[in-house]
Amino acid sequence: MSVQLKHVELAKKLPPRLLRFFARFPPQTLSSSTSTTLTTSSSDPNANLSEDSGQLTDPSPAYENPFRNTKNPITGKWHDPIYSLRRQADLVKLAEAHGVQELLPFTTKAPEERTRKREEFGLRVKGTGVGQRVKGKWWERNMRGRLEKRRQAMLDMPQMIQTWKQLGHGRGWKKFPK
Repeated sequence: MSVQLKHVELAKKLPPRLLRFFARFPPQTLSSSTSTTLTTSSSDPNANLSEDSGQLTDPSPAYENPFRNTKNPITGKWHDPIYSLRRQADLVKLAEAHGVQELLPFTTKAPEERTRKREEFGLRVKGTGVGQRVKGKWWERNMRGRLEKRRQAMLDMPQMIQTWKQLGHGRGWKKFPK
């Protein structure tokens, strides 16, 4: 009884948006006692058919995640999630602010899922992998060659000055720097 009172007190503190969500999709931990599970083998495609009527006995699972797309077992057509990614993120932020985030169904917007993906894939920036290069702008692509040319010119500068002085300040000079 105290557990139910605890849930009632928690529900009084939640914003209406979360209350509507939990009313429509109760948490699995609370609704697991009322859900039924199928005991048929998944290898038999006609396992859910009753032998006498040819009708499906229970085509839908006991609990469908409103954050994931679902496949109709009869037609094979995929249905979009009930909540878009933007609305999922809003619900996760609200639930996190009120401390009920663990009651939400699985979503890719959950903080633990985001950190798991970040650890698994790392920072994926194009051009940072092995053998990859970022295209860049024209001046960025040519900067390395230009700087190398400039460095080489600075190294050759003492020789150029010496030649300039020998030829007489521009008479017969053919190597003007560009």
